[in-house]
Amino acid sequence: MLAILAVSAPAFAQTDLDALYEAAKTEGQLTTIALPHSWCGYGEVIAGFKAKYPGITVNELNPDAGSADELEAVRANIGNTGPQAPDVLDIGLSFGPQAKDEGLLQAYKVSTWEDIPDDAKDADGFWYGDYYGAMAMLVNTDLVSEVPADWADLTKPEYASSVALAGDPRASNQAIQGVYAAGLGKTGTHEGAAEAGLEFFKAVNDAGNFVPVIGKAASVAQGTTPILIAWDYNLLAWRDSFEGNPAAEIVVPATGVVAGVYVQAISAHAPHPNAAKLWMEYLYSDEGQLGWLKGYCHPIRFNALAEAGNIPQDLLDALPAAEAYAKAVFPTIEQQNAAKAVITGQWDAVVGANISE
Repeated sequence: MLAILAVSAPAFAQTDLDALYEAAKTEGQLTTIALPHSWCGYGEVIAGFKAKYPGITVNELNPDAGSADELEAVRANIGNTGPQAPDVLDIGLSFGPQAKDEGLLQAYKVSTWEDIPDDAKDADGFWYGDYYGAMAMLVNTDLVSEVPADWADLTKPEYASSVALAGDPRASNQAIQGVYAAGLGKTGTHEGAAEAGLEFFKAVNDAGNFVPVIGKAASVAQGTTPILIAWDYNLLAWRDSFEGNPAAEIVVPATGVVAGVYVQAISAHAPHPNAAKLWMEYLYSDEGQLGWLKGYCHPIRFNALAEAGNIPQDLLDALPAAEAYAKAVFPTIEQQNAAKAVITGQWDAVVGANISE
């Protein structure tokens, strides 16, 4: 049964979950990578998966890795069935086609496949959107008295040694999108936004305002990076974790509001392919999707859940005001790929800030 499922399951949109669970239990483990518990509510999502499917150990690799690191982990562990080989990936949209073209992914269509918008999934099932959010700023208001309202404000002298990205823009999709969003705030159009973003961060760095570290909740709370640029769902979760100490505010910029979709995929070299498929089924079930919503992410099946009346009102009430996202734009895969190439390739030459942990 194990071998049959591993080979035949990708061909079907509907899966016998009981049989898949039995096959996954035989494998006994699921290896994830780059899933910090504070990101998108993943702590509760992972706990929910383990509670629903006992007998499967979740081995969590490098929670703070970026999308490029995830692909490298697959490449580095081809032929390795040990604990360092990831089964599943959660990567930026632009990394999905790249990984497929490189042969790093295997196809699998979850049971709720039809609820996933066509423009957020690979038609053959190699990758598919999971959740989305918008780029924003988390501001420690105990240290920053005048809260920035837009990207251009970050070059002001009052923000000396204050501004950081939540990742390395040479490898992290989150950081790449932060640079891109700032550029879009300058250009108002996708054309030239990546280059404008690099020039913007050069200006922030030249002003002495950029802090060349990978910002995290702790660095905001400690004052090392009092202004941190990241996806809104991460920032909202981090703000909640402060419990008012320090006081903090979320700012969705007045211009350059970039919304981004992340995608799920299964490694072509997954040591535990059935556990990987079961994980995908869980993530795209109502339970898994609502788990992400609790973490302030808009799950990809949000519209389908809303139409069915399956979203509790308290979860809807916890989301930021809709008007903050009125100007949000969703860059296409082509636009993201072009921006990624520019930003990862030219960050060192244009900005010259070497990011450290």
